[in-house]
Amino acid sequence: MPFESAIFPDRNAILTSFSKARANSEKLAAPLSAEDWMLQSMPDASPVKWNLAHTSWFFETFILEAHADDYELFHPKFCYLFNSYYNQIGEMHPRPHRGMLSRPSAQDILDFRAHVNEAMTRLVETAPDDVVERIAPLVALGCAHEEQHQELLLTDLKHGLYQNPLLPAVYEEAHRETNAAPALEWREMEGGLCEIGWGGKGFAFDNEGPRHKVYLHPFRLANRPVTNAEFIEFIEDGAYQDAPLWLSDAWDLINRETLRAPLYWRKDGGEWLEYTLFGERPVNPHAPVCHISQYEAAAYAYWAGARLPTEFEWEAAASLFPVRGRYLENGAASAPSPAAAEDARLLQLYGDVWEWTASPYVAYPGYAPANGAIGEYNGKFMSGQMVLKGGSCATPEGHIRASYRNFFPASARWQFAGLRLARDCD
Repeated sequence: MPFESAIFPDRNAILTSFSKARANSEKLAAPLSAEDWMLQSMPDASPVKWNLAHTSWFFETFILEAHADDYELFHPKFCYLFNSYYNQIGEMHPRPHRGMLSRPSAQDILDFRAHVNEAMTRLVETAPDDVVERIAPLVALGCAHEEQHQELLLTDLKHGLYQNPLLPAVYEEAHRETNAAPALEWREMEGGLCEIGWGGKGFAFDNEGPRHKVYLHPFRLANRPVTNAEFIEFIEDGAYQDAPLWLSDAWDLINRETLRAPLYWRKDGGEWLEYTLFGERPVNPHAPVCHISQYEAAAYAYWAGARLPTEFEWEAAASLFPVRGRYLENGAASAPSPAAAEDARLLQLYGDVWEWTASPYVAYPGYAPANGAIGEYNGKFMSGQMVLKGGSCATPEGHIRASYRNFFPASARWQFAGLRLARDCD
């Protein structure tokens, strides 16, 4: 029986997808210094070096050790050092101490990646058809996992470099959009019985299904995300000191940490500046606001006489539009760009900024995690997180679908996250 897969048409396609994901990670890391590779600015972030090693460990552990009879581990201690949270695999190095790993060296990590790449290529090229069929969905998961870590590499690096008073630039900026954002307008969605979740062919994460029906009351969505200029109005209206706008946990947080603006912003005289991976620059008033928590997004929405959409409202609306936008390949995680003045009902659904929703990250009806350690990938985090949709300027192109569910705690600010307003219909 020839090799068959719902995800890859042939072995060549597997290797193409694998090679692309692996090369793109190293391309992001190449302009950085060995010292940059070591930065870990908070427990929620990981060093560049760890991200590069962990994605290799993923392929080694879940595919090569399990399916390649002749595979030899690159290093017996790497499973302990680069396991992230898979308790069924074994013990792991404490997450807050990943930045203490000066050894293995950066070159050791590149050698580890080359070792895994060679073994994966050999396995896909030479394994029997039934083995390749079994590993195809794991390779797809591994590539998607690597793409997630490309985004994390950038967001974690940005947070680390921001601690440096030099506010260094590490990438060259691509073309910067300077157009004005279109006026905010409301688009009415009729609601009704909608199907939510992944139901197509090809790869999707397990938390995107099962596909199921939800009933939506008619609602309105803003035609674009909230802009920096609009968020500055919120700041200058004293909203960060206005307790009734905030949830209780949010009010405690902003006072404990004295939050008064999005992360990476500062005011110099009368001008707002923001730190980017291209260095510090003036805030673009027309671009979507970015690096805000779900708490800030919800407070802004309440202040604006609106609310955040649910993930189901967002997905039902976004599924009517093609999945295109500005992603990582358009500029290595610069700040988001203004919405283009297109003749479309909803703009910037994909790319530029993740959009916070009002929905908690919980299982869909009928969801069950996969058997074994791989089942720890998504399901065990379905508590204390909020859903984001749509991708960002740091998300690899082709990684996003309408059904894609990102998730972070409501307090998280270091991701490229903004908001789009929603309202109930009268």
